Amino acid sequence: MTGKIEETRKLPAPFTEGEYQLIRSSRRTIAVEVTRDARMIVRAPYRATQKAVDYFISEHADWIEAHLAKMRTRQNILAAKSIPPIDPAEIRYLANRAVQEIPPRVERYAHIIGVTYGRITIRNQTSVWGSCTAKGNLNFNCLLMKMPSDVVDYVIVHELCHRRQMNHSALFWAEVAKYCPNYQEERKWLRDNGAIYIQAMNEGLRRIV
Repeated sequence: MTGKIEETRKLPAPFTEGEYQLIRSSRRTIAVEVTRDARMIVRAPYRATQKAVDYFISEHADWIEAHLAKMRTRQNILAAKSIPPIDPAEIRYLANRAVQEIPPRVERYAHIIGVTYGRITIRNQTSVWGSCTAKGNLNFNCLLMKMPSDVVDYVIVHELCHRRQMNHSALFWAEVAKYCPNYQEERKWLRDNGAIYIQAMNEGLRRIV
């Protein structure tokens, strides 16, 4: 059998209510995921019986409930901080602005750090603020244009430091600290607020469907 089979199922005991998405594929084991928007996804092999899936969920009920609660709390916090939806027109504006503003800043920090880089690409990603390939090509999220300047600089420095260390080891973070001494504050700002912008963009895109 090829492809995936997806269906919606009711949660078994000890849950008293709720549903989850069951995805069957050629994988060998059962796994559960709680998404950022507080949805539950269970991935299972084609051969796994529903009884086996329900047993797996019941065995991991404490973990599931804890993570669902965490994500629901996170959703409430984001709702309290919500910003207006970001529609496709604004995304294009942000992308054009990023094309103008980010490359000069990359060039400046690359000179300071003493590294080279390849192509710079601007995207509207839903989970990544920046990335660096093994060849030195850099990708940046256009939503950075809505964030504080220090945060943008941190993301740029972060990616350029991967030209020295293609990992997140202690050596890598030591490199980042050399050129962005307050990087922990900027990193925390992204963790605390970044999802708000992703949520606003997703909402703006949903409204045109």
